[in-house]
Amino acid sequence: MLLKAFISNYSREERGTVAILWGTALVAFLGFFAITLDVGRLNSTHAELQSFADNVALAAAGELDGQPDAITRATNAAANLISDSQTFATGPTALAGSSDYTLTFHTALPASDLTPLGADITTDARKAKFAQIVLTPKSVSMSMASALDKMLGGGGFSAASVSAEAVAGYSKAACDISPLMFCLPPNWESTLTVGDQILLRSGGNGTAWGPGNFGFIDLAAFQDTSGVCADEGGNKLACLIAAQDQITQCVLTNGLDTEPGQKVGITNAAFNVRFDIYRSVLNGEKNNPDFAPAPNVIKGIQKNGGGACIQGNEEVTPDTTALGRDTCMTAGTCGGNNRFGDGVWDRAGYLNQNHDLADGVADGIGSDAHLPALSGSNSVFAGTRYGMYLREIAYGNTNPHSPPNASAILNPSLAETGRPMCSSQMSSNPARRVVTAAGIDCAQNPVSGSTTGVPVTKFVAVFLTEPVGDDGASPPSFDIHGEVVGFPDVSGVGSGGNGFGGIFRDVVQLYR
Repeated sequence: MLLKAFISNYSREERGTVAILWGTALVAFLGFFAITLDVGRLNSTHAELQSFADNVALAAAGELDGQPDAITRATNAAANLISDSQTFATGPTALAGSSDYTLTFHTALPASDLTPLGADITTDARKAKFAQIVLTPKSVSMSMASALDKMLGGGGFSAASVSAEAVAGYSKAACDISPLMFCLPPNWESTLTVGDQILLRSGGNGTAWGPGNFGFIDLAAFQDTSGVCADEGGNKLACLIAAQDQITQCVLTNGLDTEPGQKVGITNAAFNVRFDIYRSVLNGEKNNPDFAPAPNVIKGIQKNGGGACIQGNEEVTPDTTALGRDTCMTAGTCGGNNRFGDGVWDRAGYLNQNHDLADGVADGIGSDAHLPALSGSNSVFAGTRYGMYLREIAYGNTNPHSPPNASAILNPSLAETGRPMCSSQMSSNPARRVVTAAGIDCAQNPVSGSTTGVPVTKFVAVFLTEPVGDDGASPPSFDIHGEVVGFPDVSGVGSGGNGFGGIFRDVVQLYR
């Protein structure tokens, strides 16, 4: 009876069920815990690698400024500037140096992030705009989950491979720029230097532009409403070219739009206020300080029949001349279809014509001995037309025979004194005759009329050596003769910046 009662009581006992439930739950809990630890280490490793990849890509992209050594600098920056560490992967914990990644450069990115990169790989420093970093895979052990799997009769898990990838790009933000763009010559890095003359001619109607063709940038999307040109209405483009202190918002230069159509009545009028010439839409602005002429307006032309203001009926002055063109342009032998010179001009002829009377003797032999020498950062312009222009201004400002900023630059007996005669205003800034133009690689980025998303290769500061004119055709072609005086998106005189035009900011960002 006792045995039967014991068996009966044991069969009704339920306290052992808890142990079974706890045992089953413990296996599930340990499995979840093991997977959580391993997945956590996996995710942590990926986050560490991705952070390293992002920073390396940004460091490399920050050097892609289009200069000939850009890729070399980008490669060195990626290898030497960035270091990090990883915690759980096998192998060294340090992340640094090119052995941890593969670096490639691209000219463009696909429209969709789902499209793999590869079609636009380049080794040309001028064209490289994006840096792609693919990290060398790291191995992360799945030890906890593998051990549990083996306890349950499985074969365990192999180590997981973890990597990361990042793509960063470089562009510039340009602010307060002139709405002027032109096609650069081939190999511009080695052929376009300070002192070279360029001839910019308006682009053809409906035809692709070639080196030396110019057009305008559509500034409608980023004109600052607080600037001088905010209330100019239909004359906005003319204002943005002509005004001294035009203000534009900052735009990324990896995709500007061109302004469509010929600008008859705007092109020469807008540029020529710098020479004390007020025509067409700028006719009423001659005494407006916002449109003041430069402090030196020597141009070799005067109003036909006398008078101070040139209104379209001008004639060549009998005893002065504009700064000369490169001699190869006069001969028709300059490069790029005679659009890009070599900086050799008739300096002696200019002095003989404009500075013959500097010593009080009219003998046809001019001298620059009376002109102050260039100093400091301006020394880079020795022998250039811009250097001559600066020295003439300095002479006028220090001439003891007249009050400062009003004295003649040339002999007062000549047809031109060098100072404005039509306008009652005068800019105090010698750079008033310098315009900043966006240089485009039109071979890589064809431009014809209205074109969107045109990337800027290099901004070029151009000193206007003579008034802008047209060829009299219908529609007319406009010619801008200027001298290269710098590349304003490059910082510092030694790098060719020379402090001209606009405000430029480097913009480096991750794209993938």
